[in-house]
Amino acid sequence: MRKLALSDEILMSIEKPARYIGGEYNSVMKDKEKIDIRFCMCFPDVYEIGMSHLGIQILYDMFNRREDTWCERVYSPWPDLDAVMREKNIPLFAMESQDNIKDFDFLGITLQYEMCYTNILQVLDLSQIPMKSENRKKGDPVVIGGGPCAYNPEPIADFFDIFYIGEGETVYDILLDLYKEYKHSDMSRREFLIKASNIPGLYVPCLYDVCYNEDGTIADFGPKYGNVPEKIVKQVVNDMSSAVYPENPIVPFMKVTQDRIVLEIMRGCIRGCRFCQAGMIYRPTRPKKVEVLKHYAEKMLASSGQEEISFSSLSSSDYESLYELTDCLIEKMNHEHVNISLPSLRIDAFSLDVMSKIQDVKKNSLTFAPEAGTQRLRNVINKGLTKEDILNGSLQAFLGGWNKVKLYFMMGLPTETYEDIEGIAELSEEITELYFANIPKEKRDGRVMVTASASYFVPKPFTPFQWASMLEPEEFVKRAYHVKDRFRAAKNHKSLKFQYHEADITILEGLLARGDRKLCDVIYDVYMSGQIFDAWTEYFHKENWENALSKHGIDIGFYTYRERSTDEILPWDFIDIGVTKEFMKREWERAKAEQVTPNCRQKCSGCGAAKFGGGVCFEAKN
Repeated sequence: MRKLALSDEILMSIEKPARYIGGEYNSVMKDKEKIDIRFCMCFPDVYEIGMSHLGIQILYDMFNRREDTWCERVYSPWPDLDAVMREKNIPLFAMESQDNIKDFDFLGITLQYEMCYTNILQVLDLSQIPMKSENRKKGDPVVIGGGPCAYNPEPIADFFDIFYIGEGETVYDILLDLYKEYKHSDMSRREFLIKASNIPGLYVPCLYDVCYNEDGTIADFGPKYGNVPEKIVKQVVNDMSSAVYPENPIVPFMKVTQDRIVLEIMRGCIRGCRFCQAGMIYRPTRPKKVEVLKHYAEKMLASSGQEEISFSSLSSSDYESLYELTDCLIEKMNHEHVNISLPSLRIDAFSLDVMSKIQDVKKNSLTFAPEAGTQRLRNVINKGLTKEDILNGSLQAFLGGWNKVKLYFMMGLPTETYEDIEGIAELSEEITELYFANIPKEKRDGRVMVTASASYFVPKPFTPFQWASMLEPEEFVKRAYHVKDRFRAAKNHKSLKFQYHEADITILEGLLARGDRKLCDVIYDVYMSGQIFDAWTEYFHKENWENALSKHGIDIGFYTYRERSTDEILPWDFIDIGVTKEFMKREWERAKAEQVTPNCRQKCSGCGAAKFGGGVCFEAKN
């Protein structure tokens, strides 16, 4: 029988002890004496967020299929337990075995959001693992990072032994087999890391040097040794239908952020929005076969007892068998009272027929993402939506029985003007007018509500906007207030709501998204000042970041407010995602010219992702 790492006294004194006790239904327990590799997957945020992450669920299932490996999980302790663990010197422990993380072979950290970087150091510190890779010895866990933020690993390079660039289903078996050889031999840690660096997709930062120009830009970046690759090529799963996927998802004891079954219907996106990192790094678009999805849906629902299933993709509307899949599942769900959720729908491809069928099970508010308030700016960002598309999609939603619509916008986009942001209020008002003009009073079920939410645009690596300047926070707040005033003055203001994101946190996200190795010491000092959970407003302290930046002579404007030259060496240029830098440059120029690039099914734009040999790039040939 397992012994919990925390005493009853401690568990009774903290918020939500279910975050730490493990033992959830479908979690995997193995005999420690019969395995050779212990791998702990970490999501550096609170349990409720981490348990909702699909990537960890996939890798957890994949690792545990190996007889020689036991994969467990760990999440960031909430500040109440963090304080107790430090006071009582309790090492951080895994959910399943409750064993100390420092006794594992691997600590795999998911890098989903830049503002979790201080939590990475929290996990290492509480685990009693040396925080910097250079201080780790043979016997210490190998710390490996993966996920979208790994596509610019430089701001956290000092803290990781390896970064996995790409999709985790491809080369982990090769790495684990190499580790077994290392573990049971006299191979040094440095020798192991050099060999690991030659596995496709693995980046070992300690094997590379960076030099800077006097102006702070990068002069040179490259490997220290001749037997280390100059470029890291991202790893891609070509056949999504045969890729590993969990049939028995872990069922938490408590409510989590995404408390439902998640069915990944495809990976990648055909659209090419110029602000969207995911749309570029997950190219090419690769759908799963309908029969495979039906199989997983039935298996996961049966093994979990969940009452909702959600389709996961960057653009569900672009899954060509969406209606066939939806019809099949709706028929099954109606008998079992299970709700279907369809996120990531494009308003121009919205189906009134699908809406009405889902409505029979459960009616929710609908979410669309116009991203920009005017057609000019939607062309700049290559959204591929017209005003007519948006209004017609909203009308279909209202006719289908919905009266609550959420609209997502960004402010601070390249070339944005005040006319563009005023369009946010004007478009939202027009949508409410549609409701009143087309839905008779006797058919109105409560008040129509259109909620517009504006996020602060952050330029991301591997997008055509990676060279763009970021709006200064004072100007963002000024523009947000301007839009808010427009909403208040609207005729249907009682049916309208406007929200906008926190400026200070977003600026730091922008700093970390496009930063370089100079930021490692800044992050370390911020953490040592007591900062964790930066993504949570109540725990964010701007002054700790300002002090650390000042101490190390870092000008935040250098990384955020300046437009970069397309000739500049970027911190992530050593990574090859398939999509070429030349394509990004072309798209950056087309954005400035307000030119729309067709989606991948309409016309190939030669982005470079065809090098991987699969997906949408080859659909016409099959």
